[in-house]
Amino acid sequence: MSLTADPPACTVPAAGGTSTHKLVNGGADKLIFKIKSSNNNEYRITPVFGFIDPSGTKDVTITRTAGAPKEDKLVIHFANAPADATDAQAAFAAVTPAGTVTIPMSATA
Repeated sequence: MSLTADPPACTVPAAGGTSTHKLVNGGADKLIFKIKSSNNNEYRITPVFGFIDPSGTKDVTITRTAGAPKEDKLVIHFANAPADATDAQAAFAAVTPAGTVTIPMSATA
């Protein structure tokens, strides 16, 4: 089971902006994920929970509102998805994360 992010880092203007990243499932099993941010005041992530099919991808949009330039990070927790799961948020509560991917975020002036 493997999950990667492309691009692996995020740079957005401190005045606000968006960045799109692709989560790539490099394994043969369907994955479930949850994304956590070190700064929920200035960043909005879509989607927070989701599924990624085997060898599939999922686009994630990072939106930053205006604020002071600083360094933050996203941590993506992932695990094999339960076979009968249809609601990612509910299903994630029942699994133990098997790995993480960290995306460093930099807001520049």
